[in-house]
Amino acid sequence: MNQSTFGFLLFLFLLIPPVASFMESIMVIHMHMQMPMLVIAGVLIGPFFQTRFPHFFRKWNENGVPGSLLFLIIIVYWTIPRTMDEALTVQSVEIFKFISLPFLAGIPLRDSWGKLSRKWKNAVILFFTVKSILMGWLYIYSNEQLCNNYLLIEQLTLGWSFIVTAIALIVYLGYQFVVDHEKYEMK
Repeated sequence: MNQSTFGFLLFLFLLIPPVASFMESIMVIHMHMQMPMLVIAGVLIGPFFQTRFPHFFRKWNENGVPGSLLFLIIIVYWTIPRTMDEALTVQSVEIFKFISLPFLAGIPLRDSWGKLSRKWKNAVILFFTVKSILMGWLYIYSNEQLCNNYLLIEQLTLGWSFIVTAIALIVYLGYQFVVDHEKYEMK
């Protein structure tokens, strides 16, 4: 089996109602497992579309920046508490989640990441670091329940998981800044 087949199988697995229902029942799993797994499914599916539509990707995502921006816009949209909440109550929003994350975020990320320079890759990671800090702060210090479908303790747990993610990304960016990559790359 090739990578695209694994991506399609992962996508189909995530679509199974009991799996989707379980992953959406816990806030941290919904945000930090289901949504990234949908993006990963799209990343794995990416080569299938890249080989069938090479002209499209070459024309519209030549340097990787447009695909990266589309990826970031979709991810930011799904980070908003209201949209995550609506994915549980409005069926059309949930369908959009299962379409947008793999196909509008994962596939463009797959096509863009190899085309981006190290500077742009670090900029994307820095964006996620700042987003994680801000969302962690929002979920931890908000006095109100941001998602009606989850308890306040789940909101607090999600906030701290965003902070832990931000710390890990800061460590990675520090590593990128300190290590001379040319010593380790083949020429």
